[in-house]
Amino acid sequence: MVTHVPAEAYGDERGALLSFLAEQRGGIRRAVLGLTDEQATSRPTVSELSLAGLVKHAAEVEQSWIARAKGEEPAVHRDETNWGETHRLLEGETVAEQLAYWEKVAAETEAFIRSVPSLDDTFPLPDQPWFPPEGRASIRWVCLHLIRETARHAGHADIIRESLDGKTAFELVALEQAG
Repeated sequence: MVTHVPAEAYGDERGALLSFLAEQRGGIRRAVLGLTDEQATSRPTVSELSLAGLVKHAAEVEQSWIARAKGEEPAVHRDETNWGETHRLLEGETVAEQLAYWEKVAAETEAFIRSVPSLDDTFPLPDQPWFPPEGRASIRWVCLHLIRETARHAGHADIIRESLDGKTAFELVALEQAG
């Protein structure tokens, strides 16, 4: 852990979940600090992942899960024909725009999680082959899933950023705090 997540107020499970999610978002956001779009879209490792693509993907995934939990369709429909577009910027897209979009998504996530009557409330899982037929998930599950998904990609972002210019997560926290 590069940053400290403060303990929640006694019994504030929602606050704890949202704090851990925010901490992991910060890891990905810090990874693009001080980079140009060209640097952020580069792929310095054998992976096809870029920092810009990770920002876009994390924002899109968070939005899609919260939409499903609300009983809405995700803003962007992804399937095998366009799945790769979630991991790279398309013509005209910028890192700054993706970060701003993610900030909006994060605010919507927080408002929704704080507004649901119970973290035990459930919603139907998408009709996709990797989910059980007629499966359901709780709001708590979606929070934990988003933390896991974001943390996984924050680790990818650490490796990619260090491959670009040698900056580690600790240096990026200091850079963020200084500026």
